[in-house]
Amino acid sequence: MAVVALALLTAACVDRTEAGRPTAAVTDPASAASASTETGASTVAPDRRVGAVFLGSETLHTCSGSVLDSAGGDLILTAAHCMADGVDAYFVPGYTGDLLPDDVWHVDAVYLDPRWLDDQNPLADFAIARVSRDGAGSLEQAVGGGLALGLAPAPGTDVAITGYELGIGGGPIGCRTATTAADQGFPSLPCAGMADGTSGSPWVSGDAVVGLTGGLDGGGCEDDVSFSPPFDVAISALLRRADQGGPGDDPPSAFDNGC
Repeated sequence: MAVVALALLTAACVDRTEAGRPTAAVTDPASAASASTETGASTVAPDRRVGAVFLGSETLHTCSGSVLDSAGGDLILTAAHCMADGVDAYFVPGYTGDLLPDDVWHVDAVYLDPRWLDDQNPLADFAIARVSRDGAGSLEQAVGGGLALGLAPAPGTDVAITGYELGIGGGPIGCRTATTAADQGFPSLPCAGMADGTSGSPWVSGDAVVGLTGGLDGGGCEDDVSFSPPFDVAISALLRRADQGGPGDDPPSAFDNGC
């Protein structure tokens, strides 16, 4: 069952078109959240607050995620459709393609909005997960801090998006641009080249995460426009529940983005 779920989930993440996908150009930013082009994604330096999400093993990364500022310092944020029932998940902050044992954080519990649990409502395509690793210290301590949870950005808000393409190895790609008017209630962001695997990538404004790639069509069927579920009181309530450290939820076993 877990193998089938992983195959379906991976397939759901690879429907974005390859047509016109630009070749990433290397930049030299001070941080992943502070650099890239305004029109297309580029290779950026790793940001320890952003990482790759692995499902089933520590080999293939299928999504992206970010470290949240939280009371326990052990919470990450990603897209709900990046999690699958019965499949172990791992988070590697600041992933650059190489893995050391201390780099890997295991997902111990996943917290989901009731709307996602009921019928995978794309307006609730966000997940908060509690992670741990062998050894002392919290995730926030290890990476130097987390991102504050903000609210959905107004159109025209300048945001930085950083994530990881689906694959084995490889570093992050990113884009800085202004958000555009919401489509069906989903904030949108034009940036060519944010390809498969960038689901869950944080949309960062200042020191706050105000969105993530997901929501409408799992974040978008084309790679030149990305969507986010709207961050509102529901995701704030989810963070409070996760912060309390209670039992998590069982994610759905498969996801169809409709592309």
